[in-house]
Amino acid sequence: MDKTAYRFKGKSILHNISLREKQSIESSMYQSLFSSEEWKKAKIIGVTLSQDHEWSTEPIIEEGWKAGKTIAAPRCLPKEKQLEFYQLDSYNQLERVYFGLREPVRDKDWFVEKNAIDLLLVPGLLFDSKGYRIGYGGGYYDRFIEGFRGKTMMIASEKQREDILPFEDYDQRVEYVLTEKGIHSTYTL
Repeated sequence: MDKTAYRFKGKSILHNISLREKQSIESSMYQSLFSSEEWKKAKIIGVTLSQDHEWSTEPIIEEGWKAGKTIAAPRCLPKEKQLEFYQLDSYNQLERVYFGLREPVRDKDWFVEKNAIDLLLVPGLLFDSKGYRIGYGGGYYDRFIEGFRGKTMMIASEKQREDILPFEDYDQRVEYVLTEKGIHSTYTL
């Protein structure tokens, strides 16, 4: 299968999980994340604003706020195919952009430097045990992760696991995968 077929498969998996099962999986994920050393040690957490079919990141954002962590949310720069992160202290800082996505308003006072982020929670459609992932096809996170010095963790269900995924030289691995079964290190394999 090529990456396009894998993307279709990943989207199909996410769209076919019932609301009840989704909530159960998310509850296990949040419990593992919030009790992890990676979460406890992180002062600045980079996290995308999820869409309805994705694993909800709002509980992660809100737990981060309660714990006194700095939450940084991404903004896509489509012309450059890059991500920039901005400190998010309230959902009022968000605006709707293309495809109904929510992103922080671009404000230099809230800009967060790439390597100031301690833990980057990465979205995706599929993953393998080596930390390769199939995302949505823009390459934004691969470009951002290149040279990134913080920890990277993909949020996914075990249903999104593949034995081996195709990858290119520019594809970046994530260090950890958070699933309903806990946090798995991909660098030990």
